Amino acid sequence: QVQLVESGGASVQAGGSLRLSCAVSGFTNSTRCMAWFRQAPGKEREGVARVTNPFTSSAITLYADSKKGRFTILQDSAKNTLYLQMNSLKPEDTAIYYCAATLTCPRLAAEYFATWGQGTPVTVSS
Repeated sequence: QVQLVESGGASVQAGGSLRLSCAVSGFTNSTRCMAWFRQAPGKEREGVARVTNPFTSSAITLYADSKKGRFTILQDSAKNTLYLQMNSLKPEDTAIYYCAATLTCPRLAAEYFATWGQGTPVTVSS
């Protein structure tokens, strides 16, 4: 069974950077899609980015339109760890960030993801 543990959340100033980590255990070939989501206070969970066929040479990353350019998914197949590099952070990026995994993900939508981590909080102050 796949288990996900996020880390790296912190409080930062606007304009700063953070790298979140998602350590994956129990990873199998049936996990063909992983993603980062976030949920701000009082808002619905939204997708940040996803990667299909993670930790393989055929991995493909896709980003939510509003996240392109500032957010990057990185992968370390030796460590079975997925990262979310976040640059030029803004106060509106404040949220709990979640790592998620599933068999397939036709869209970057929470309903497709069966396995979730506990989340890691990010606070961006102006």
